[in-house]
Amino acid sequence: MATNRIKIICKNNGKSIEVPFGTTISEAQLLLQVQTESPIVGALINNKPACLHSGLYNNKTIEFIEQNSSIGKRIYVRSLVFLLYKAIQDTYPQARFRVEYAISNGYYCTITINKERISTQQLADIKNRATQLVEQDLPIELFYEPRQQTIQLFKDNNDTGVSNLLEYQKSYYTYYYQLGGTTDFYADLLVPSTKYLTQFDLCAYFDGFLIRVPQKDNANQLEEIIQQRKTYEIYKEHVNWCNLMGINNITDLNALTKEQRSTCIKVAEALHEKKIAKIAEQIVENKDIRIVLIAGPSSSGKTTTSKRLSVQLAASGVRPRTLSLDNYYLTHDKTPLDEFGELDFESLYALDLPLLNQQLQQLIAGETIIPPIFNFKTEQREQGKPMQLNENEILVIEGIHGLNPELTASIPEKLKFKVYASALTALSLNDHNWISASDTRLLRRIIRDYKYRNYPAYKTIDRWPSVRRGEDKWIFPFQENADAMFNSSLLFELASIKRQAEPILNEVPQDSDSYPEARRLLHLLDFVVGIPYSEIPQTSLLREFLGGSGFRY
Repeated sequence: MATNRIKIICKNNGKSIEVPFGTTISEAQLLLQVQTESPIVGALINNKPACLHSGLYNNKTIEFIEQNSSIGKRIYVRSLVFLLYKAIQDTYPQARFRVEYAISNGYYCTITINKERISTQQLADIKNRATQLVEQDLPIELFYEPRQQTIQLFKDNNDTGVSNLLEYQKSYYTYYYQLGGTTDFYADLLVPSTKYLTQFDLCAYFDGFLIRVPQKDNANQLEEIIQQRKTYEIYKEHVNWCNLMGINNITDLNALTKEQRSTCIKVAEALHEKKIAKIAEQIVENKDIRIVLIAGPSSSGKTTTSKRLSVQLAASGVRPRTLSLDNYYLTHDKTPLDEFGELDFESLYALDLPLLNQQLQQLIAGETIIPPIFNFKTEQREQGKPMQLNENEILVIEGIHGLNPELTASIPEKLKFKVYASALTALSLNDHNWISASDTRLLRRIIRDYKYRNYPAYKTIDRWPSVRRGEDKWIFPFQENADAMFNSSLLFELASIKRQAEPILNEVPQDSDSYPEARRLLHLLDFVVGIPYSEIPQTSLLREFLGGSGFRY
C-alpha cells in the first residue's frame, strides 16, 4: 500500500523521524533539531552531497554539513566566488574575474578590464554590491538539465570556458547554478542563498586581489592574512610556464594533439630540470654550505627532488651525501601523542633531535658517525654504516621538517641551504573553478599508497585530515624560510594520474566515510582526458607515484 511518508535517519544526532513525501532537507533539519557548532551549509544524502533546498522522496540517511568541516569550507568558498562573480557582473560586466589558487589564508584572484587591473574605487563598488546581494537573501538555484542543452545555454551566454569544459563530461545530465539572472557552473555544491555568505572581504594582494574567507574554527571571523611573497613568486612562475605553453585550463590541455602533448610534456619536464639546475648553482656558488635541507608536505615529490638535485650537484663537481630523517624516529614508547591521543608521527618531536644535531656537528667537523637505521617492522633502531663528510661533499637531508629552525638548531645558518618543494598547481578547470594543490597531492598519495603500501583509497582518504593538520602545524608556517622553492607540479599531471586513480577511487564503497571525497575526486577527473602511462619519462617526478622511475628508491 502506497504511503505519503518517508523515514529519515540523521547521522549527526542519531535521531530517526518520518516526514511527508517531498519534505526539503532544510525542513528536515528543523524537525530533527540538529545542533551544530557552525552554520549548516549542505548535507550528505546517502553519502552524496545535496543542497539544503532539495526535496526528499524516499527513505534516506542524512548527515548535515557544517561550515567548519573540509566539505563545508569548500561549499562556502565556491558559493562566495559565485557571489563575487554576480557582483562583478552587476557593476562591471565587461570585467574578467579569475580565481587562481589558495594562498595566505585566502584565494588569489585577478579582476581585469581589457587586461588592466581594476582600480581601488572599482573594487569598493564590487564589495558594496556583494554586500547588498547578501542582505537581499537571493536564492542560489540549482538546475539539473541534459548536458548538451546546458552546453548550448553557456554558448548562448558567450561563456566558452564552461561550454568547452562540459564537452569533456561523460554524463547525459549535468547541472548549473543561477543567482539573480546570472548563470554559472561550479564543480561543487553551493549554499541555498546569499544570506549564508555574510563573512568575506576582497583586498589588494601583490598584482591581484585576495578573497578573504572565514576562519576554520570561527565562522564569524575572517582568516588573518599571512604574507607569503616567496610562495606567490613560485606560483607566478608557474603561471608564466602555463602562458609559455598556452595552457591555462584543463580544456586547453585536453585539446592538444598527440604531437602537441608530447612537446608539452618535454617542455614541462625541461622546465623542472632547469629549475633544479638553478637551485644547484645557488648551492655550489656558496662555499660555506655543507647541508641542504629539502622539505615539503606529503606527496610533494621530495624524494625525487632530492635525487635530481643530487645529480645536478654532482654535475657541478660537488659530491652529494644523503641522510634520511626517517632513521631518527624515536621508538613508539617515546613518540608524542596528538590531540586525539594517537601517536603523532607528524610532530617534530617524534624525531631524536639531540642525536641528529650531535651527529650533524660531528659530520661538519670531519668526524665519522654511525647513523641509525629505523626498522619500521620491529619499531626499533639498528646501526647503520659508518659515514663521514669530506671537504668537497654536501649533505642532502630530505624530510617534512627541514625548514623548521629547531630541527638543526645547533648548526649555524650560513652552513645550511633550505629548499621547499610542493605541488603548487595554477591550472584550472575554468576561470571560476580552480584546482586545489592539496587535491593534486592527495591523488598522488592515493596511487602511491595503493601501489607500494597495499593501502586502499579509503584508508588514505581517512588519514588525510590528520596529515593536513600536521602540515598546518609543522610545515606551512616555515615555508617562507626557504632559500629556494621548487614547484613539483606538472601541467599534464592530472591527465597522467587519471587512468591509475579512477579504478582505485571506484573501489571505495558508498557506505564508507571517505566515499564523498572519493566521489568528488572522481568528478574532478571526469573533466580530464587521460594520457598513456608510457608517455611519461622515467626521470619524471610523477614516476615516484605512478611507478617505473629511473631513480631507485
